[in-house]
Amino acid sequence: MPAFLAAVLLALWAWVNAQTLDSIERRRANMDFIITATREHIALTFTSTLIVLMISIPVGIMLTRPWARGITPPAVAVFNIGVAIPSIGLVTIFALVWDLGFWPMVAALVAYAALPVLRNTMVGLQQVDAAVIESARGMGMTKRAVLTKIEMPLAVPVMLAGIRTALVINVGTAALATFIAGGGLGGILVVGISQGRQLLVIVGAVLIAVLALLIDYLAGLAEDVLRPRGL
Repeated sequence: MPAFLAAVLLALWAWVNAQTLDSIERRRANMDFIITATREHIALTFTSTLIVLMISIPVGIMLTRPWARGITPPAVAVFNIGVAIPSIGLVTIFALVWDLGFWPMVAALVAYAALPVLRNTMVGLQQVDAAVIESARGMGMTKRAVLTKIEMPLAVPVMLAGIRTALVINVGTAALATFIAGGGLGGILVVGISQGRQLLVIVGAVLIAVLALLIDYLAGLAEDVLRPRGL
């Protein structure tokens, strides 16, 4: 995958250099602008995903506890709201009620990507065999010990899949940040569409796709490394 993505970027660079660029294309399809936009895109993606983990994993653990059965449906419904609203609408809402810039876009990404992590956390914990949990309790382990030493390790593969999904969702959705002055690679794509510059449309689309594939690949490696041995 890294070799393939490097080949795609090299082919894109060679193709762009072979074209005659006008002033608008030169401002957007140059290395300095692309590097800056990529850094902004990565910052949006990882900041929002980190906040998602800080919210969704603890809430997912809480909702799988027996005492929380009564609040689970309404809690999941709240997390569903972010997915139910179209992404551009969600971004617009945060811009209107908050402000333009980086953090409103991060908030929109958190709302949009929180559900996969929450769902996978809950599914991962709920699929742990009840007999295993009962055996651990019978051996004298506390509820906290059962959660941290048995349930969580067994749920890690499913949880990591949810985190990987959230990362890829955020890479794609972060392209909308340009509409609220949040930066990112979407600026290249949107200018290309609005100004009728097909070259910029291709450059923006390819760069976002390459970044999404690279992050998905790296997340897959992390998933293999973090998966408990024997699972």
